[in-house]
Amino acid sequence: MNFFESQERVRKNTTLLVVLFALAVVALIVMANVLVMLVFGFISSTQLRDGQALVQQMDWATFAAVGAGVCAVVLAGSIYKMVALSAGGKVVAESLGGQLLAQNSQDLNQRKLLNVVEEMAIASGTPVPPVYLLVDEPGINAFAAGFSPRDAVIGVTQGAIEHLNREQLQGVIAHEFSHIFNGDMRLNIRLMGVLNGILVLGIIGYFLLRAAPFSGRRRGNDKGGAGILALALGLMAIGFAGTFCGNLIKASVSRQREYLADASAVQFTRNPNGIAGALKKIGGLAYGSSVRSPGAAEVSHAFFAKGISGFTQWLSATHPPLEKRIRRIDPQWDGLFDVSEAPAESANGRESGSENAAQRPSAGKRVGTVGTMTAGSVAAELMAVMAQVGQPQPQAVDYARALLAELPAPIQNAAREPYGARAIVYALLLDKGEAIRTRQLKQLQAYADPDVFALTRALMPPIDALDVRFRLPIIDIAIPALKQLSAAQYRSFKDNLLALIEMDARVDLMEWSLQKILFRHLDSQFFKHVPTKARYAGFEHLTTEAGIVLSVLAHAGAESGGDGDALGAFQASLRALGADGPTLSAIGQIGIADLDRALVKLDELQAPAKSRFLTACVASIWHDRLASPAEIELLRAFASVLDCPIPPPPAVAA
Repeated sequence: MNFFESQERVRKNTTLLVVLFALAVVALIVMANVLVMLVFGFISSTQLRDGQALVQQMDWATFAAVGAGVCAVVLAGSIYKMVALSAGGKVVAESLGGQLLAQNSQDLNQRKLLNVVEEMAIASGTPVPPVYLLVDEPGINAFAAGFSPRDAVIGVTQGAIEHLNREQLQGVIAHEFSHIFNGDMRLNIRLMGVLNGILVLGIIGYFLLRAAPFSGRRRGNDKGGAGILALALGLMAIGFAGTFCGNLIKASVSRQREYLADASAVQFTRNPNGIAGALKKIGGLAYGSSVRSPGAAEVSHAFFAKGISGFTQWLSATHPPLEKRIRRIDPQWDGLFDVSEAPAESANGRESGSENAAQRPSAGKRVGTVGTMTAGSVAAELMAVMAQVGQPQPQAVDYARALLAELPAPIQNAAREPYGARAIVYALLLDKGEAIRTRQLKQLQAYADPDVFALTRALMPPIDALDVRFRLPIIDIAIPALKQLSAAQYRSFKDNLLALIEMDARVDLMEWSLQKILFRHLDSQFFKHVPTKARYAGFEHLTTEAGIVLSVLAHAGAESGGDGDALGAFQASLRALGADGPTLSAIGQIGIADLDRALVKLDELQAPAKSRFLTACVASIWHDRLASPAEIELLRAFASVLDCPIPPPPAVAA
């Protein structure tokens, strides 16, 4: 199952979730009505045993009123929770007691975790997600939370970084990245919002129960107090039933996804021993995978392994048994769990920051050399990249390690903290011409933070000497640090960035790609983000928008020195798209605002149509049998807007 098929599966599962939720609400309405009519004397216990008499005696006006009340309470509870979760995965992590890790942490275990997450993100072609550590949790567990890669976070327990070695931790993180790319994470957070409404009735019952004795005393009416007490106990019973229904719903949509994520992790890392070893370690650890936070039950379906235990867990378990998961990965398993306390490979010097190049795969062999690719290699590599959208292969991890090994340590270290991250972005956007660069530096001196300006000047020489293939990985590393800015700092940063781009009175496509990726992932952190709805199954209503984007890509390829013309590239993209409507626009007729508006509309495509569109982009790129850095960055920017992470082509030289 590829990335786009997984997205379509999640869309169908969301429909299933809505159906199950509606059925649960109907059941709650019936139970609440029976309770109200019993407590207030509309029906008797004798009539409950006689179904026909019950229907005849039922006060349908009261039934409708109670039903409307239950619906209002459930919907209000769900909407409240969804609004609370709208800020993304960080809300979930903080509700579990997670602490945001500084990207430049020098703690060896934390450094091991952060390095693994960085490698996985770069290999996947997505910005590095913020990492939260559940410091008070001795069990081994992890989770991914958020609506999309732009607001995703990774959470890991203290027990995981203390008890797992590097390859086991890599298997766990690969499993969580699979949940991010397959859309499971979005479904998980929707489940949390929807099920909260079902639980609200029980909470109301609890508060009524606490108020019942005082209510009876104030009124001097034991019968009234008893009625409220009965209503409270009944609502709590209904709340328990709602909780049980909620757990069944979570189990129905969660369990099979864990097998798929395990298989994706093995495919990603090319190492079944990693994730299998982590599961065996959980089975042998006294704390297992337990999460003790009060909010664990609400997030139980999002954990790497079973986080809670209880009376009903055997019936509504959100995760398959450990033994079954291990045997699917390691059929030769002897049935023994790993009871050793310390990880087989302890955190060592290579996790102290950027790893030594000698300990990494040969960077030159993996990353490639400066230049362009020719003939079949371009077609093979780029089509392979298309097949890896959301499903990166092991060679992508090797590529990421090699890239990080070549990236100078001062630049890496600067990218991992907020001041240095801003300085790096500014330095990347400085013009090569002396006159324009002088004006840009005056802008920064006047409006940027003085320390950031000083860092920018210090980083100018190494950034100027840096190969262009490092541009996007540096941005990917810097984004978590930029998310730590205050709202005022981000507004100032964004204003300065736009001023630098506009200083030369033109916006080239590489500048546009860089700022598009940055703003796509940062704006949702500081401004209210409205999720995009998938409205279009095809391009019948989007021919103009598709034509604009494909025209820009075709002209970019023609301008990059290739032997193919823009019209030929555009026609190749139309053949891959399977559409005849779009027409090639002259590059002078397309403004940056036109391109932005077109991409906003194309983001409303359903997953299969997005797959066709990105395939058309790939066809345009390799039409002339040359792949330039500008084309690769444009493809990444387009894919980022569509929330379709594309891994960096391991052999594409920038």
